[in-house]
Amino acid sequence: MPTEPAQQQRLAKQQLETEALLGVDFIPVNTTGKVDEEGPVILTASETGSNDCQKAPLLASLKAKVEAEFPLCPTLAEATQPVFGEGDPEARLMFIGEAPGAEEDRTGRPFVGAAGKKLGQMIESMGLQREDVYIANILKARPPDNRTPTSEEIEASAPYLVEQIRIIQPAAIVTLGSPSTKFVLKTKEGITRLRGRWASWIDDDLHIPVMPTFHPAYLLRNYTKETRNQVWSDLQKVMELLGLK
Repeated sequence: MPTEPAQQQRLAKQQLETEALLGVDFIPVNTTGKVDEEGPVILTASETGSNDCQKAPLLASLKAKVEAEFPLCPTLAEATQPVFGEGDPEARLMFIGEAPGAEEDRTGRPFVGAAGKKLGQMIESMGLQREDVYIANILKARPPDNRTPTSEEIEASAPYLVEQIRIIQPAAIVTLGSPSTKFVLKTKEGITRLRGRWASWIDDDLHIPVMPTFHPAYLLRNYTKETRNQVWSDLQKVMELLGLK
């Protein structure tokens, strides 16, 4: 149990990260409204049959398979290396984006460019560190010129993301932007309609709450009070679900 000064220090740091995300002039939002009719249902590791001690080796094995089959799709042949994903194999929170960019292709790590820095601020505003969560994209290789992934590329890469979710079995998923939200929720609805509303990733008996929100890159392009508060509202709902507030 942290001491009171330690708690105050953590809360002060979290407030600074919140201001970095939202700007010092952000407008507080009300998140007391109900989520769905009965709220999202979380299955525990024991209920899903998850075995935490097996998650790291299972992810390592899956990563090796991605590396062996890289680039997974002929149209992704210009990519220099796979970008599998990274984070805590036992993470309670998973962030899912669309595809790696140039910086991710160079480093082999997801979300390390400007959008990655903004995602880091989002994570820290929740009182977490990047290493506390798991971050992945649908595509495991960069599309040429950062273009929108084709259906063929998504079809080739998606099974690996699905297996990542099955292995990690997070308590909640945050989808970043329209493509990842459409894929995870199997919907044609856009992000502006879906953000801020709880949905579920369903795989047999495994149901994981999903909170769609704007992609950090969109937030950088449209850094307004409205978008900042919308994202913060979405994150607060996730924090409430995970007991972080």
